Amino acid sequence: MDEMTSVTVDDLASAHDQFRSERVNIVAKNAVSSNGITAAARVPEGVAANALTFDVEVKQGDRCDQQRSGRCWMFASLNTMRYRVIHRYDLKTFELSQTYPLFWDKLEKSNWFFENILDTLDEPLDGRLVSYLLMAPVGDGGQWDMFRSLVKKYGVVPKEAMPETACSRNTREMDSCLTRYLRGAAKRLRQSHEAGVCREDLEEMKKEMMGDVYHLLATCLGEPPASFEVRLRDKNDKLALSGTYTPQEFFASVVDMNVDDYVSLISAPTVDKPFGHTYTVSRLGNVIEDGGVRYLNLPIERLKECAVAQLRDNLPVWFGCDVGQSYLREEGIMDTAALDVDALFGFEVEGCMDRAERLDYGESLMTHAMVLEGVNLDAEGHPTLWKVENSWGADHGRNGFDTLSDPWFNEYVYQVVVDKKYLSDEERATYETEEPTVLAPWDPMGSLARAR
Repeated sequence: MDEMTSVTVDDLASAHDQFRSERVNIVAKNAVSSNGITAAARVPEGVAANALTFDVEVKQGDRCDQQRSGRCWMFASLNTMRYRVIHRYDLKTFELSQTYPLFWDKLEKSNWFFENILDTLDEPLDGRLVSYLLMAPVGDGGQWDMFRSLVKKYGVVPKEAMPETACSRNTREMDSCLTRYLRGAAKRLRQSHEAGVCREDLEEMKKEMMGDVYHLLATCLGEPPASFEVRLRDKNDKLALSGTYTPQEFFASVVDMNVDDYVSLISAPTVDKPFGHTYTVSRLGNVIEDGGVRYLNLPIERLKECAVAQLRDNLPVWFGCDVGQSYLREEGIMDTAALDVDALFGFEVEGCMDRAERLDYGESLMTHAMVLEGVNLDAEGHPTLWKVENSWGADHGRNGFDTLSDPWFNEYVYQVVVDKKYLSDEERATYETEEPTVLAPWDPMGSLARAR
């Protein structure tokens, strides 16, 4: 036996003796094995610092619930938009349909997938790129820029105009069937290319395939309305809005939000992404004619400053983060001080890498989108605690709300979407004019679009 490369009996005996020699290890073992890591690492003093009272706060309607789907980015986007309708018409609450953009996103992602397959016909099937494209061609995830593309093309509708279905509430079966169909279609396109079929005929094959995709989606979600009737009553039960609209008309006249004014800021302090420059992710998007995503990478403090400025102007802020980290999910608390895993184990686990290293080594990426709706500020005007509207229903957290400590923001928030008026002149010019650096399809900054 090579004692330098193998785990030996002496190694095990030494580890056993060392573990048993400290009383704290036995206490930790009993606590964790009985209650789990999170419960045993919970710090009550940290939890107590997460009260739901805020210096700056926007008031939203009733909580929404994405249920068993990966539509967080859609819910977060729609929550920023419904806020405008609620306040413009003095409504108690209001929801925009989340099934409506789901239909169009699946359709557009399918077309995006087919175009990527046609673009990579000569790439090896077992190469990293094609294997990546086939891995999850039409998942539920997405990015703000992708939602902006959907809204510009298809508009929005009230929830009553296209309500939830069994397949929108739980997308797994629909996604599984659509994914299988798309992979089979990719096989047919590649085999036809190998057999000498010309590009024009392959494009015709794709058109027929897109008809099948529409059929599948309409079966699962219903067909999107071309027009619909609206009746909205305000808090005093007075009729505030009535009429017939197309989805595009409803977005333009009722939501009335210039989505092109809103830009994605990221904060990724890795060597491959110097601050002050723009980036895009290769082959990430949905609506072909509107292009992909675009980010401006800035220090985390700038993301906070822009978010606070928008909240002060009484508008919520879409953001993307790594939600599973240092998170007391049932209590709705994201706070590095509310959990002390390192003290529990007696060595660095959570503290073994910094923000950049977690991104580089695959330990952290964007997994969830939500909405910032409040913030507490210290005497110098710096944020200390953020109010978050989640999309997991009113039973989650505290009436559907979470809190996010500023140290947690430093570690695990990666993206905010704000009006470009909050950028400096230099930042705005960079975002609008600089040719973005193209990141690999599997870069962590694109991971939110790959979530289920």
